[in-house]
Amino acid sequence: MESRITAVETRAGGQDANRLAWVDVAKGVCIILVVMMHSTLGTGIAMEGEGFLHTLVAFARPFRIPDFFLLSGLFLGRVIDRDWRLFLDRRLVHFAYFYVLWVLIQSAAKYGQIVEGAGPGAFLAHLATALVEPYSTLWFIYLLAVFSVLTKVLRRVPAPVILGLAALLEFLTVRTGIELVDEFCARYVWFLVGYLFAGRIFDFADGVQRHVRAALLGLALWAVTNAALVFLPSGLASVPSLAHLPVLGFLLSGAGALAIVAIGALMSRAGGPVTEALRACGQRSIVIYLAFFLPMAFTRTLIVKTGAIADIGLASLVVTVVALLVPLAFERMIRHTPAAFLFRRPKAFHIVGERPRPAAPGLRTA
Repeated sequence: MESRITAVETRAGGQDANRLAWVDVAKGVCIILVVMMHSTLGTGIAMEGEGFLHTLVAFARPFRIPDFFLLSGLFLGRVIDRDWRLFLDRRLVHFAYFYVLWVLIQSAAKYGQIVEGAGPGAFLAHLATALVEPYSTLWFIYLLAVFSVLTKVLRRVPAPVILGLAALLEFLTVRTGIELVDEFCARYVWFLVGYLFAGRIFDFADGVQRHVRAALLGLALWAVTNAALVFLPSGLASVPSLAHLPVLGFLLSGAGALAIVAIGALMSRAGGPVTEALRACGQRSIVIYLAFFLPMAFTRTLIVKTGAIADIGLASLVVTVVALLVPLAFERMIRHTPAAFLFRRPKAFHIVGERPRPAAPGLRTA
């Protein structure tokens, strides 16, 4: 698998050695869908209704997060057999640094809501809880660290066994009320799929770029099927739609993840300003992911309090765009200042030597 990735990277020429164009484009699509989900659902609740973006959010539900974890597992094979000290620096300390930093930032911004008059003790208790229970929107990078370390620990276990157990956990739809446990059971299988099938996923992307017409037809059939299963009722009181059925939902998530890979491959082949914009978002996915919460909440509150936008769909779109663009603009503004520590881990927080600086900060997963 690693030789396959290395060969592909060699063909990429002057690109950052850790990623390919289509991977960045696919990550860009995923991070936009994630921000759109939070922005749209929050705006809908605040404005007590739904708009046109709610339909797109529902359409993307089966594959939005599975694909992000699949893409995050693609390059684990590059580091999983390295010594533990280097591995932990790249895959645990890296994510832990950003998680802890932004838990502090987000929590400080919501201090009043957290303590509710109880004082600093309640705030400290909240921070302590966040160390063992993923906090707010930051749960994704928390789980990336957990998934990475666990996969290295279990790397000698036969792939069919660990993959089968992870798939079983997803099928069971575990609901304990403990977010770490529930999200682990629902998401780990997709991280494993990215890691274990990285070579085949790269081959799939190459095949999409060679057979454009067939790929476009496949995407059209997938889109129709996904929409039908998402929006058609299941007929069961406890299951909102066919897409929520355990095994069918699993297959739909996998198909959707491959569809995003195909879209990334086709768009990177075609090029153009939209592709470059998506790629920029993918390269800086950690910047957007860490910082979108604050401009999203501020913009939503401003719209609701002023009544500047009455249409829920348009309001959701504005909140989404602001939540995407403000972190990118802010990161660019502070990139060469002392405040760069917000998005770039300082040397003091490395346990091994820092590798060469990438062209642009992204959600590095290798």
